[in-house]
Amino acid sequence: MLKEHMEPTPEDIKNKKLYIDMGLSEYEYDLIVNKLIHRLPNYTEIGLYSGMWSEHCSYKNSKQILKKFWSDGSRVIQGPGEGAGVLDINDNQAVVFKAESHNHPSFVEPYEGAATGVGGIIRDIFSMGAKPIASLDSLRFGNLSKPRNRFLLNQVVSGIAGYGNCIGIPTVGGEISFDDTYDGNPLVNVMCVGIMDKKDLAVGQSKGLGNSIIYVGAKTGRDGINGATFASSQFSKEEESDRSAVQVGDPFMEKLLVDACLDIIKNHSDILIGIQDMGAAGIVSSSAEMAAKANSGVNLNLDLVPKREQGMTPYEIMLSESQERMLLCVKQGHEQEVINIFNEYNLNAITIGNVNDDGKYRLSFKNKLVCDIPTNSLVDDVPEYKHPVIKPERLLNTSDDFIPKIDNSYETLLKILSQPTIASKENIYRQYDSRVQANTVLAPGSDAAVVRVRHTNKSLSMTTDCNSRYIYLDPYIGGQIAFAEAARNIVASGGKPIGITDCLNFGNPDDADSYYSMDQSVAGMSEACKLFDAPVIGGNVSLYNETDGNAIYPTPMVGMVGLIENNKNITTQDAKDADDLVYLIGNTYDDFNGSQIQKMLKHKISGRINHFSLKEEYKNQNIIHHVIKNQLVKSVHDISEGGLGVALVESLFTNNLGFSGKTKISKEQLFSETQSRFVVTVSETNQENFEKLIKDNAELIGYTTNNNQIKMQLNNGILSGDMAKLKKAWKEGLD
Repeated sequence: MLKEHMEPTPEDIKNKKLYIDMGLSEYEYDLIVNKLIHRLPNYTEIGLYSGMWSEHCSYKNSKQILKKFWSDGSRVIQGPGEGAGVLDINDNQAVVFKAESHNHPSFVEPYEGAATGVGGIIRDIFSMGAKPIASLDSLRFGNLSKPRNRFLLNQVVSGIAGYGNCIGIPTVGGEISFDDTYDGNPLVNVMCVGIMDKKDLAVGQSKGLGNSIIYVGAKTGRDGINGATFASSQFSKEEESDRSAVQVGDPFMEKLLVDACLDIIKNHSDILIGIQDMGAAGIVSSSAEMAAKANSGVNLNLDLVPKREQGMTPYEIMLSESQERMLLCVKQGHEQEVINIFNEYNLNAITIGNVNDDGKYRLSFKNKLVCDIPTNSLVDDVPEYKHPVIKPERLLNTSDDFIPKIDNSYETLLKILSQPTIASKENIYRQYDSRVQANTVLAPGSDAAVVRVRHTNKSLSMTTDCNSRYIYLDPYIGGQIAFAEAARNIVASGGKPIGITDCLNFGNPDDADSYYSMDQSVAGMSEACKLFDAPVIGGNVSLYNETDGNAIYPTPMVGMVGLIENNKNITTQDAKDADDLVYLIGNTYDDFNGSQIQKMLKHKISGRINHFSLKEEYKNQNIIHHVIKNQLVKSVHDISEGGLGVALVESLFTNNLGFSGKTKISKEQLFSETQSRFVVTVSETNQENFEKLIKDNAELIGYTTNNNQIKMQLNNGILSGDMAKLKKAWKEGLD
């Protein structure tokens, strides 16, 4: 009670400008007072606005850019705007997927920050009516020579593994990179994929006068209070100890929540009006968004909200981000039916309010009305900010193209394989249970993960990708490449890209460089989406990723799903046998700007991105799709970071094969990162048909051997040495 009485008065909030510390500007406060509610808001009300008007919830600085995303497409059932996007995968089934970021919480409390990131995105999937079948991650850390970064890596991976393994959803893939730019601001992006029958689609809405609002799941505590505002502010080293904004998860309760909610959606859809996860901004976000979608309002009694701590104020109750909680809207008179089902799963379920038809958002607490504001003012009346799109000075005066000086190509390859970004991630992904549910066909370690769709002859391939160095050097082309690299991984596994989700990780939008990078990368990604008929169906924006004014590289992560229509087309990156022919698909140029070898040799990146064509990318991916469909290749591996040298030996490592051959490229171009390329292996019996189909789009560069040596004649030298030594460097790069 004492805490409640100490809350600032509406006059204190105005006179001391307390709203500033809550993330609201003077302009926004004045808008609330003079245009939306026509009075001074109390502490609870201004808290609700601070959470709902945060960047994390409202996208007020990014909405103008997000409108550029292409979200149509031949398979779209549900695009952006719900908990997750939904795509048709034939046979009256749909795939549901989305990605979310948990960056700031994962820096402050890495284990719980990462774990609750996993839990949150899983809830977005099953709230749509889908059974979660797989999760993936996309991680960025600073240089591992710093103990703090090593600690963050270990704890984040443990958090992802701990939650995913316990809940029984396989972690099947992902990506991880290291760069000094992420010192003090790691990126933890998590993607979840689910499958559903189209008839079971659920949405997050509250409508119908008198229908009930039911609270389900864990009790509300003081963890994660106003975490949405915390995630929408610039970071500083002093905030490292701000652990009150980080939630604590319980995967065992979430497993019960998954089963119970799917039970309601599948078997009681006649009484279910809407369902939504209590994510960022807690109860207020779910209840206000559900009502706003239906242009209705809600009355909530906060005395009825299950609480695990005493003396919680309305502000704390509404903005807590305690995990494993859902909100349902149920037809009046059927409340006990729903409550009984949740009780069977040993879960709390209690009616805490109802839907009104006057559009008001009302909260009562201890027999007092503590909030009475228009519901739409929390969701739809958020100001949208336009920023000038100005090309930064650093992109106007690009330096000369970088060409590496290579004395010994074998020693250079040895060194590049040991770089943490290139090295094997096995000691990370072996901590994940990737086989639970028994549907995983390709686990971590190949270009894309593949999960079969039970009772059909089809599978889903999935991946996460982004090369932030390319975005930094050329946001527009870099955005296209982020999409293209994800698509290459999908195609290399035998799939056809059908859609993407994203996590747009950028710095302060008020910074012209950050805003330009976001604007242009989205434009580039969108153009690629349209060409490939793989729309953006949802995602997440994470801004203010900077510490003490130093922003990360712009990192718009692409999470992509592909459809493998016939399981016989599932393909891996591993060369299978000796004496198979090895082909290089695509042309190779001097593309070293932003490359791994430039970073390794110069300790910085510079220059422009050259020689990339979306049409060329589309053509080469279609070629790969057709040779796989015609059963003409034994393995396919896309060429990305590190270039041909890295891709070739990676394809040889699993089965301890060697290589002998000759190519027209130079020893420098062995490390070029020209896009749109693949390495494939072909049996001699398929050579004629393969070459007839591929025409002049490939170069035969050699054949696999069983002598565990690599020997490749280059146009200005030779790559020759022991494969075992290369594999050891690659295996131990992260140790």
